[in-house]
Amino acid sequence: MGESVADALRDRVAPLAERLADFVPRRARGAAAADGMPAASGSAIVPEQTVAGQALIIVVGIMSFPACITIGAVTLVADAARDWQADIARELTIQVRPIENADVRAEAQKAATIASGAPGVRSARVLSDQENAKLLEPWLGAGADIGELPLPRLVVVEIDDPKGVDVDALAERLKSEVRGASLDDHRAWTNRLNTMAGVTVAIGAVVLGMVFLATALCVVFATRGAMAGNRDTVSVLHLVGAEDRFIVGEFQRHFLLLGLRGGLIGAGAAAVLFLLMSLIGSQTFNTAEAEQVSMLFGSFAIGPTGYFGALGVAFLIAIVTAVTSRITVFRYLERVE
Repeated sequence: MGESVADALRDRVAPLAERLADFVPRRARGAAAADGMPAASGSAIVPEQTVAGQALIIVVGIMSFPACITIGAVTLVADAARDWQADIARELTIQVRPIENADVRAEAQKAATIASGAPGVRSARVLSDQENAKLLEPWLGAGADIGELPLPRLVVVEIDDPKGVDVDALAERLKSEVRGASLDDHRAWTNRLNTMAGVTVAIGAVVLGMVFLATALCVVFATRGAMAGNRDTVSVLHLVGAEDRFIVGEFQRHFLLLGLRGGLIGAGAAAVLFLLMSLIGSQTFNTAEAEQVSMLFGSFAIGPTGYFGALGVAFLIAIVTAVTSRITVFRYLERVE
């Protein structure tokens, strides 16, 4: 009776052993050969081309796409904020408001003269009527006659050395010598830009965290399904002496490759979208409203940081996939044992 049980067990194990011979440790192969089982070449423990595997690649690609888009959006806003701050730091604006019995044009010119003589200032000039009309075009429309409107005059002050300009002293002098003049150093805008950039980064971090969490959950279910579908294979591996580390390594390698393929698909799709946005953006900023958007975000061109960031997200998702599958397989084997 003992021999018949052994024969039945051998008949059940032999076909699986043929598949696993190339993937079990040397000690396991020796045990299999001692039992008379063939050590022929076989396929991977976890089949490479399965419907579940292809579905997981698609899911990971879909998950990585918004993550890469988030990285691109964060870098776009961060680059724009940095450019804004650099421009703001090298420019001041003097506003001369219309006052009764005062020539606003003459007062504006006087303010420009005072500002141009201040230390650290490169130049100061009064904006022309055409330039003022251009600034108001998004609200008043093109060709609006602003000659009769009581508009303030603006003086643009360009700075050579931001640290060499005493803004407070210049503001006090303008206030005392020029009627209706006030100096704007754009500090409020700088603070808003810093706040906006910080909020954007925080939102991006939350989105990335949610994507990684969703990816990990998908991998958990996929790994459990793969373990359940290969239960006989795992049993044979234990029978021939394979250790848990070997089994876990095979599943980890399988899901690492799946995660990497899916992550690269999502990153590639995001890179194509970045290029399309750059091409479309560079050709459509022809209206006043579009020019305002271009001033805020440039031509929607994602810099190298965005592309390398998308590639980094792809590899990071692959790592998350591999680590998640490793933990899941370990816990599964602990329950089985």
